[in-house]
Amino acid sequence: MAIISDFQEDETPRQQQQAARSEEALAAALEQSGGAALFLQAAINVVRQRSDFFHDPSAVSKVTAMASAARAQVEAEEREARRKAVEAERAAKAAATPAPAPAPAPAPASAEKAESSEEKKDNMEVDKGGSNVRQPNAGNGLDLEKYSWTQQLPEVNITVPVPEGTKSRFVVCDIKKDRLKVGLKGQPPIIDGELYNPVKVDDCFWSIEDGKSLSILLTKHNQMEWWKSVIKGDPEVDTQKVEPESSKLSDLDPETRQTVEKMMFDQRQKQMGLPTSEEMQKQELLKKFMAEHPEMDFSGAKIA
Repeated sequence: MAIISDFQEDETPRQQQQAARSEEALAAALEQSGGAALFLQAAINVVRQRSDFFHDPSAVSKVTAMASAARAQVEAEEREARRKAVEAERAAKAAATPAPAPAPAPAPASAEKAESSEEKKDNMEVDKGGSNVRQPNAGNGLDLEKYSWTQQLPEVNITVPVPEGTKSRFVVCDIKKDRLKVGLKGQPPIIDGELYNPVKVDDCFWSIEDGKSLSILLTKHNQMEWWKSVIKGDPEVDTQKVEPESSKLSDLDPETRQTVEKMMFDQRQKQMGLPTSEEMQKQELLKKFMAEHPEMDFSGAKIA
């Protein structure tokens, strides 16, 4: 889990100039060496021949530690790039959202009550077991009393309203693989429970938006499944009615896109009471087998 911060380490102009010259010299040597592996091998040979570094028994572990630190930095940079991409996408969506229409004149109390009842009827279906399943909001999630959430196949975005002016130091946001706890220090948690499905903790982020809402990005561990809720036991969304952003399909690799399109097709087929792609494939195989073996009796054959 990462906390977004604006802190940056300061350097003096002289240090920056020295670092820039050193990097330019190393970059030039890297280009002339013919590859990173050859460059590293040459550097190790120079160190071996012109210093006593490798006389130290711990030299290999030190080199390994430096390589591990470099890899960790690359992973951190990749996570930061993904975070910035998510923020840019949010900003683009916010800019494209039309201004809200003027509020209508207050309706009579009786009409308002009737509208409220109708709205509840439209947004909630109570199953025989007593639990509730609701229509998804525009982001394939739900707008609940204490928080709202949206989702796409790879991730879940949660928005939690907080008092205006709230700083990150006042926030409690504990993201674990299968549990989430969110709130303000010294107050009861706003969200506290077991996640619907596991998440990739290292790829999860949270930040304060405009000082009045807490924004949380959860990266799903299984990125090919819709969540019914953020926390188990909370109201569930009707996943049969979620709608993937078609504009995002073009950004997926061919294999993932094919899988997503298959899921969308199967979802529509189930809604219409028609066979899924897998059931259709089984039917075709059975028809082909029946045609190849007319001597056999298939009168009782069924598709599993």
